[in-house]
Amino acid sequence: MVDLSTTYMGLKLKNPLVPSSSPLSKDLDALKRIEDAGAGAVVLYSLFEEQIFVEQFGFQEDMNRGVESFPEALSYFPEPEKLDLASEKYYTLIQQGKKKLDIPIIASLNGTSLGGWTDCAKQMEQAGADALELNLYNIPTDFNTPGAVFEERNYEIFRLVKAAVKIPVAVKLSAYNTNTSYTARKFSEAGASALVLFNRFYQPDFDIENQLVAPTAILSGPQDLRLCLTWIAILKGRVKCNLAATGGVLHAVDALKVIMAGADVTQLCSTLLRNGVPYIENIRQNMVNWMEENEYSSIQEMKGSMSQEHCDDPSAFERAHYLRTLAGYKNGPEGYQSKDSNPA
Repeated sequence: MVDLSTTYMGLKLKNPLVPSSSPLSKDLDALKRIEDAGAGAVVLYSLFEEQIFVEQFGFQEDMNRGVESFPEALSYFPEPEKLDLASEKYYTLIQQGKKKLDIPIIASLNGTSLGGWTDCAKQMEQAGADALELNLYNIPTDFNTPGAVFEERNYEIFRLVKAAVKIPVAVKLSAYNTNTSYTARKFSEAGASALVLFNRFYQPDFDIENQLVAPTAILSGPQDLRLCLTWIAILKGRVKCNLAATGGVLHAVDALKVIMAGADVTQLCSTLLRNGVPYIENIRQNMVNWMEENEYSSIQEMKGSMSQEHCDDPSAFERAHYLRTLAGYKNGPEGYQSKDSNPA
């Protein structure tokens, strides 16, 4: 019998399939569907820094309204049922999920500044979250600030959150660092329980008819897998923490690839949005089928087997292989084609 169990951030999972932070985990019914579909754990939708700021500002505004009026005017105080605070709903969902679900629940915080993170992290821990994922989403647009300043801010955010809670903390990284290897090692040495590779940045489209910047959500495709596959293979064995792959993991073969590269879990999002949450079972069963056919008895047996440290050709991840790849292509009527290709 094939053993799909894995350990992630100290948590024992029955398999490495973990739905990532997305609208798929917005309520208790959705979480139950995810568990019933066979997920090993679930990452809740992200609580955004902007939501926290808006609700704090709005609450303060409500509390200050009418301060110079008669003390009997109690109606000036906001009614609890009208506050509808995003953070309170989030903590409640964690509490409900821990009562109803058997799989681990990983909370998610998304932001870039130092304020508000530690309090929210503490509340998530108190609500019962098994672990926390910090989604360090930032697009630097300040022409006067060096990249190192932004990266140091991210380290400081992590250090503050890590010191505030006892549960494991993962960091969801951007692929756009000055040195991804250094960044990964620094977070690992600072105590990150896992690195999630990689965050997908919001990239707006242009509506040229109305001259508007249009919000656009584009689901990941097969081409997105290569980035996290490459970096997980490079980092495996060189950082102390667990590794999670996210982006481009659409089918069982993709999940097998990232595990062979060295991932402890694979996060799923776009494929579930396309195919529905029950598709988790399809991926799981196809993984089992492939492993049985290829005589693998467990995830541990294959994990990291194709990482850089175990690869017969380590240069496949480096510049030398890049040059060979370019040399192996020729230009033709259909664009670039491999010399070995046999177009129909």
